[in-house]
Parts: sequence; C-alpha cells; structure tokens
Amino acid sequence: MSNKSVRVRFAPSPTGPLHIGGVRTALYNYLFARKNNGKFILRIEDTDQSRYVEGAEKYILNSLEWCGLDIDEGPNKEGGHGPYRQSERKDIYNKYVQQLLDSGRAYYAFDSEEELEQMRKKMKEAGHPSPQYNNITRSNMKNSLSLSKEEVQERLDKGEKYVVRVNIPRNEVVKFEDKIRGWVSFNTNFLDDKVLYKSDGMPTYHLANVVDDYLMKISHVIRGEEWLPSAPLHVLLYKFLGLEDHVPMYCHLPLILNPEGKGKLSKRDGDRLGFPVFPLEWKDSSQEISISGYRESGFLPEAFINMLAFLGWNPGDSQEIFSIDELIRSFSIERVNKSGARFNFQKMLWFNQQYLRLKSNEELAQMSQQFILNSKILHDKKYILQAISIIKERITFPQDIFTEGSYLFFLPEIYDEKTVRKKWNNDSVNHLKSLLEEIKVVTDFDATTIEKLFQDYLDLNEVGFGKVMPALRLSVTGKGMGPSMFLIMELLGKEKVLNRIENSLITLGNG
Repeated sequence: MSNKSVRVRFAPSPTGPLHIGGVRTALYNYLFARKNNGKFILRIEDTDQSRYVEGAEKYILNSLEWCGLDIDEGPNKEGGHGPYRQSERKDIYNKYVQQLLDSGRAYYAFDSEEELEQMRKKMKEAGHPSPQYNNITRSNMKNSLSLSKEEVQERLDKGEKYVVRVNIPRNEVVKFEDKIRGWVSFNTNFLDDKVLYKSDGMPTYHLANVVDDYLMKISHVIRGEEWLPSAPLHVLLYKFLGLEDHVPMYCHLPLILNPEGKGKLSKRDGDRLGFPVFPLEWKDSSQEISISGYRESGFLPEAFINMLAFLGWNPGDSQEIFSIDELIRSFSIERVNKSGARFNFQKMLWFNQQYLRLKSNEELAQMSQQFILNSKILHDKKYILQAISIIKERITFPQDIFTEGSYLFFLPEIYDEKTVRKKWNNDSVNHLKSLLEEIKVVTDFDATTIEKLFQDYLDLNEVGFGKVMPALRLSVTGKGMGPSMFLIMELLGKEKVLNRIENSLITLGNG
C-alpha cells in the first residue's frame, strides 16, 4: 500500500450531538491517516433533511477541534474534492442514478406509504417477521419492473412521486475483505431493494456514500459495526457502476458496550450511571435542555482521547499512557478487536488523574482560573501554586484542587463524621491540646520542623501515630485523610493552624 494513496473520511450525520462512539470512529480514522501519511477528511452526510438538527454540524466541528483531531479536507477547508456536505452535492448524484436506471440495476417505484404498509402487513401475516421490498415482493408492487413502459412513462410525465430502488439480483454471493473481520460474505436473497434516490430529489445514504467515497478517492472506510449489513449493498453498487477497481478496504469497528457489557452504550446508560456520553455540552434549543459533556465535567482532551483509543484497540504491551504522537506511531488496524469494548468510566477517571499529574502547577492554576474567580478565592498566585503542589496527586479534575482541597483556602465548616465518631475522643483531644501548646512556641513553622515536633511528641509520650494524627488532621482540615499534614500546616501558617485547632475544640468538644 502506497502511503500517498491513504485517504480516509469521517462521515457523521448532523442529527444531534456526536456520541463518543462517533468520536472513536473519527479518532481511528485520524490515527490511521497520520500513521500512513494520508489525508483525514470530514464529510457531513445530511441527505436526510427530515432529521437535520440545527447546530449539530457546528457541534461536530467543535468536538473534533477540542479533541485535537485536525481535518485535512472538509466543510470550510477545501481540498479539491468538495463540496463536503452531501446536501451541496445534490446534482452530482443524478448522473449515477441515471446510469443505474439505464443499465437495469435500479428501477422506479411509485408505491404510496399506504401500499408499502399493506405489503408489510400481508407478509407478516404470511409468517415473514421482517418484510422486505425485494426480488419476490417487487412483482406485486407499482414499479418499472412490474408496470409497462408506457405506464411508467405516463406516471413520470404526470410528475407522480417516485423513489429509485436498487435491483438486487437473486441468489448471488457478495464477498469482500474486511481488515478487522477477514473475509465476509452475504447472499443477496437476504438483501432488500433499498431506496437509492428519494422523492425529494435527494440520494439516500447508500448511493451518496458510494459515489462520494469514489469521487473523494477514499482508500479505507473505517466505520462502526452497525454499518456492516450495508456493506454488501455498497460493494454491489461499485460493481453496478463499473467501479469494481475502486472498492475501498472496509474496516468495521466493534461496538462500545455499556459498563455491564449488555448492549451498545447509550445516553440512557450515561443518565442511569452518572457519566457523560458526549464530548462537549449539548444544548437542545427545541427542548430547552442542556446535557453535560466530558469537557465541561473537567476532563482533559488528552485523557479523553487516550481512553477512547483503548475502547477496541490495544498496543500489544502494558503501556497505557499515550500522547497523540505515540498513538499515531503505535496504532494499527490489525490490533483492533472484533468483539465489543466495554466502557469503564472509572478507567476514564484514572486516565484524567494521570494526565493532570503530568501538568505543571502553573498549567493547573491557569486551567482553574475561572473556578478561582467564581469561588472568590483571594489568595495570591504563589500560595495557589503551593496549594496545587500539595494536592495535585489526589485530584481527578482541575476543580478538585478547590473542592477536595477547600481547607487550603477556607476554614472547615463541617468535620468528617466517620473520623469524629472513631477518632475524636478524650485521649485524642488531650493529645491535641498538648500539641497545641507545643506548636505555640515553635518559631520556624516549616514542614520539617513540624514533622520533627510531632514525631518527638509521639516518642516522648510513647503513643502511636494513629492515636494523634487523625484528630490533628480533622481539626485543621475537617477531613479524615489527605496529603501530608506537615506541608498543609506550613502552607496555612502558624496562626491559622492554631486558630483551627482551637475552633475544633470548641465546635467538637472534648469527645
């Protein structure tokens, strides 16, 4: 395979927000293109105007931009194969429709919705659970295969509504290679005469997809498993149009399954289990609802992309953290699994934690700027950077610095109930009061000095760490656990530490 020949496309429909399954499809196309020095093309498949949703195309573009998946060709980025919206390519398809009609590979069908429904009803009554318009039923319907040429022409001249259907041959085997699944074969007896051209003058997905892939010189079609049943029709259309030498290599990706592994991951799963399924926030103006995305939840795009890459692909070793450049170097279609990939939100959180730890304190402070303003945190930059250095190993999202580590900025308003119940007693309170007196006389209030003072106290009183530290932590932070207390105390300063201990003794009493 020549590297110059690689051209792949991500072809979403603007019918709503982009699901993370769609983002993964875009990612795999992007990685494959970059790995092979190819082109990554965005094509908006908006032939079904009835399902078009205002704002969906912009959402797709913004999502790809946030993820860092820059396109080489697409809407607003001409590359010589446009337009890149199918609705703007309407006139292009007419030639191919006429070619199929002239060769007998397609035909006019004049059936009304009522007639189609009647056909389906009769077939179900006859024991066919999945009624089809095919080589058996077409002879009883109103189409150019069952009507005389004169009647067909008369209907066309009168401007009667029609669709163009593909003429699927009987009892042929369609065979093609899938890069992920190997050789795949279908018998045409199980295919129906799909509509290729609709009464509104727009092509359906099937015809537009094949024509566009041909004209845009697409070498590999990397798409979701749900399109596998459509692949034999697409292969046939290449044949019917005399384009057998231009059939792309198909790669049908496994489904992303819900956390239980029972079915495709859906928005309902996210709502039920409390996690996003869209990359960005989606605002549905028609229903006046807003649905949170990964960006708004505090996820870094690098972590989001890293996790998505592992939903169906593995590098073949134990490495888990990959930069986008490392993903490009390591990615291969051959290592994409056939079976569905179970979504694990806890793993998504873990990836975000790892990427946050790789950020500098300065970067984290910048990322948290809006939260700092909203929370009215008045500390200077030096203090905030020191606070970040203390707590960054324990956070999942940038805002956790100021929520989980709120005690670094504000006096504790509540105390952890479990720690109060288990660790706040007469003994621990007496030790805390004794420590309070020793802290009062410390002059150099730094972490090293405080730690030595604490250890000397334990040694002198022959008492264990667990008898004293929980009460000290609780009194200063309100928490039962956290990062180094000695670093926390140094950052807060002697006066605040003393005030907090005294305040806790008043609030919680003597145990």
